[in-house]
Amino acid sequence: MELVRVASDELLDWCVRKLTSVGVPEDHARITADVLVHANLRGVDSHGVLRMEHYVNKIAAGGINPVPKIGVSRTGPVTAIVDGDDGLGHVVAYRAMETALELAEQHGVGVVGAVNSSHCGALSYFVKMATERNMIGVVMSNTDKVAVPYGGREPFFGTNPMAFGFPARRHPPVILDMATTTVAFGKILDHKLKGKPIPPEWGVDREGESVTDPDKVYALQHFGGAKGYGLALVVDVLSSVLFGAAYGPHVETMYAEDLSRKRKLAQFFMALNPSFFTETDAFLDTMDRMIDEIHAAPPARGFDRVLVPGEPENLTEWQRLREGIPLPEEIVRYLRGH
Repeated sequence: MELVRVASDELLDWCVRKLTSVGVPEDHARITADVLVHANLRGVDSHGVLRMEHYVNKIAAGGINPVPKIGVSRTGPVTAIVDGDDGLGHVVAYRAMETALELAEQHGVGVVGAVNSSHCGALSYFVKMATERNMIGVVMSNTDKVAVPYGGREPFFGTNPMAFGFPARRHPPVILDMATTTVAFGKILDHKLKGKPIPPEWGVDREGESVTDPDKVYALQHFGGAKGYGLALVVDVLSSVLFGAAYGPHVETMYAEDLSRKRKLAQFFMALNPSFFTETDAFLDTMDRMIDEIHAAPPARGFDRVLVPGEPENLTEWQRLREGIPLPEEIVRYLRGH
């Protein structure tokens, strides 16, 4: 597959132009594009601009509202609900995290539910918003069913990602953004294309039996057996049941044949303000010390050094800012067309 390197600023402009061409306001288009390019910069290409065609098609079919009236309802001193009016999930999530940060600024903590949302992209973007204000961010989102529960043979929960962001002073923030499945389906498809077997903990067949042949994969497995499955349930409760939204097998499929169907997703956002628990300077300095000590830990054979969560993505981002983002030619052609 031929790859073309594109500067991040240029890629962002292409995405904004593509979204505004289907009626998305420029400010909403710029937020969405920024979330997508952020994912590509960090090497999380599965959540980057390759999703753009799907969003555009779904807007055209009526499945995403290009001009939503996003509403914010304060439900208590530190809580709120953001109604996304079926808009682009990236914009809804941005508004929800902004609201959580405003509450945490005033009261030390902010907990916000986003409802009537849609796919919001890489969660790392939104916890990073918190770290940029010296706060801790927590974001969770359920997804449509794709993984079998521990001991089961039919999919129930989705990949159900969760993300945590912790600021530091000298070092970049520690950002942990992970799904509760061992891998995404994309990795299985990649092995299938290359004719390579997969590890036994990645997928199962229709009987719920672990398989190493990618052609036989019917559903994914949660990482760590019962532990990952348990965390997937936690994500579903916090990001959907808590806000009266659909859970597990009731979540609308992202790539359904009928793109006009609204997904009605919900997501969980929390911001914590360290200054309400300790001195902010002390917190940031201790985070730096922890990171320094982790870096100083002796590496195992085959490793240069021990890294903290988010560091591999940081290294990729610095490289791609210098050299451009590698993209398949067909995606570049699609985005450049207008």
